Amino acid sequence: MNGLLVRVGIDSTDGKWNAPVRTATGEFAYVTITDTKPLRNGMARFYDEFSPAVASFGEHLPKELLGTPTHLDPDFDQLTYGDQGQRGKRITEHLTKGDFLAFFAALRPIDTAPRPLVYALIGLYVIDEIVAASSVPQERWAENAHTRRIPSNEDIVVRAKAGVSGRLKRCIPIGELRDSFYRVRNDLLDAWGGLDIKDGYIQRSVRLPAFSDAEKFYCWFLNQSPELIPKNNPL
Repeated sequence: MNGLLVRVGIDSTDGKWNAPVRTATGEFAYVTITDTKPLRNGMARFYDEFSPAVASFGEHLPKELLGTPTHLDPDFDQLTYGDQGQRGKRITEHLTKGDFLAFFAALRPIDTAPRPLVYALIGLYVIDEIVAASSVPQERWAENAHTRRIPSNEDIVVRAKAGVSGRLKRCIPIGELRDSFYRVRNDLLDAWGGLDIKDGYIQRSVRLPAFSDAEKFYCWFLNQSPELIPKNNPL
C-alpha cells in the first residue's frame, strides 16, 4: 500500500481566506480554491454553493468570492479528485488501485484565537482507478473539476471507492507551528512511520508528500474512528 498527503481548500495563497473550524468539535466548512481556467459551457460551479455551510458557523464568504467560479476538487459528492503537472505525475507514478490520498486543509478556528491555523485531515480516498481527464466521456464531465474545464494532456482524475472514501464529518488536527512553519506534529510523524519530506513540512508545495509506511498511517487513521459524510451531502 502507498499513500500521498494532499493539501486542498481555500487559503491565503488562493482565495485569500481560510474556512472556519470549531476546534471543540472538529466540525468544519469545506471551501475550495478558485477556478480561473476556461470552463466548458454550463459546467461552472460557484462559491455561492458554500454559503449555507459557512453560514452554519455564523460566518459569511468574502463578497469578492460570491458569483465567481470555484475549483470544486476533491468533489466529495462524486468521490473524484483531479490534478495536473508534477502533482498529477506524482499520483500516477506512485499510486494505483487500493492505495490512498489523504486530504488536509488549513482551517481558521472560530472558538479560539484565530492563529495558529488548524492544519487537519478533512478526507481520505481509497483509490479505485486513475484515468486521463481527456479520456473521460462527455456524460461524465460533471464529475470533476478537471473535466468541467477543458483538460490538458497532463490532467488526471482519481476515482475513489465508495464506503471507505469521502469527506470527514469532523476534521483530525495534524499540524503545529514549528521553527516558523506549519509541520506535522512530531508525535504523529512517529505514529505514522514518517513522511518523505524534511521535518513534516506541510505548507503548500508542488511535490506531494508520501507516507513512508502507508499501512501504518492507514491503521492509525482507522483507529481515529473517522466518520465519513454520505454522498449527496458534500458541503
